[in-house]
Amino acid sequence: MLLREIINSIESVAPRSAQEEWDNSGMQVGDTGRDIQSVLLTTDVTTDVVDEAIMCGCQLIISHHPLLFHGLKQVCGQTPQACVVEKAIKNNISIYSAHTNLDSVMGGVNTRLADKLGIIDYRILMPANPEKPEVGLGIIGKLPKPINYADFIEQIRTKLATTYIRYTRAAKNQIETVALCGGSGAEFIEETIAQGADVYLTADCKYHDFQNADTRIGLIDIDHWISERHSREIFRDIIEPLGVKCIVSKTDKTPIQLWQEQKN
Repeated sequence: MLLREIINSIESVAPRSAQEEWDNSGMQVGDTGRDIQSVLLTTDVTTDVVDEAIMCGCQLIISHHPLLFHGLKQVCGQTPQACVVEKAIKNNISIYSAHTNLDSVMGGVNTRLADKLGIIDYRILMPANPEKPEVGLGIIGKLPKPINYADFIEQIRTKLATTYIRYTRAAKNQIETVALCGGSGAEFIEETIAQGADVYLTADCKYHDFQNADTRIGLIDIDHWISERHSREIFRDIIEPLGVKCIVSKTDKTPIQLWQEQKN
């Protein structure tokens, strides 16, 4: 399978035209005309991930977060980014990323997160424009029935398999309308309140975000990587039917470490 054919399949679901202006989805390293037998799927591209691709014999890495966000002026190993580029080129490994274009479409990162949490009747929270309400960032929808706020937080813990959960008090104990945005979505807090959400789930919130949201909306902050790691599942669902072997990275993980007291 040619790399450009794999890209066409991904972009039939998440066209690059749907990405944010500041983003850099698309080819990061390599030639779209090369033949691909196996793909390593990851959220981030790190040197560990490239080493894993080499060990697994993958010709291609597909990531959610682009490797190249800012200008890379030197490829001499001074930065982690430069090291990844250098190692990928030396080992003939191509890298492709689908970021906010995969966030912004139905069937993408945010709708998959909503499905995992049992949210129904959802729509785009922040449509890109009124003529395309099916494209934009975030999701807002309903739970099948109202539940206790604390029970919803417990569902997040179990369904997303994470203990990294920070949250404020909600405006009410029984919640039903839920908004979410995988990745860094604190900028949409006021809009979620305006749209009547009882709870807003996102990542990378700051202290004053919590302070301003407290008792107005249940602001729930989880690890950025946790909120988007299911992007790998979406890539697999798109690529495996093409007959290309997909391997979900085992070295892809959040860089954030949580202190846990040692138990005797």
